[in-house]
Amino acid sequence: MVSEKKKESVLAGFKAFLMRGNVVDLAVAVVIGAAFTNIVNAVVKGVIGPLVGAIGTKNLDAYTSCLKGPCGVDAKGEPIGINIMWGTVLNAALTFLITAAVVYFLMVLPMSKYLATMEARRKAKEGVQETMEISELEVLKEIRDALVAQRGGGSGPAGGQAPGRDTTL
Repeated sequence: MVSEKKKESVLAGFKAFLMRGNVVDLAVAVVIGAAFTNIVNAVVKGVIGPLVGAIGTKNLDAYTSCLKGPCGVDAKGEPIGINIMWGTVLNAALTFLITAAVVYFLMVLPMSKYLATMEARRKAKEGVQETMEISELEVLKEIRDALVAQRGGGSGPAGGQAPGRDTTL
């Protein structure tokens, strides 16, 4: 019996975990990230590769250094010797930099500017509301003072008030 209750609570906990919004958001982010990776890889292969190829070869994977020779490829297409494939590392580094730049300039920077604009609008709106509240309070005080002065004059807000009546707002 104890194991059934424990099993039910584990399954209930797992169900609650899956139903939380964070899991769905994370799944969407992974799918979009995978699609975005394809775009970045295409940019590296189609744009950056040829630009680097203007200096050397178009395929960055072709840039290698021989650690222990003789280096090359045998008749079967298998590498001979010990190659350091620094072109592959360069390709991955360029892909990372392009991905980071695109994410920053197309997502982070515009979102930061948007949030800053919204915060400035909120503060400006809040400042206008405070000013309105202060000016309304001052107008109400002036009205109170004028009514007190009309009643019978005393000086100041408490001047001619009847006993037991509070004129403060």
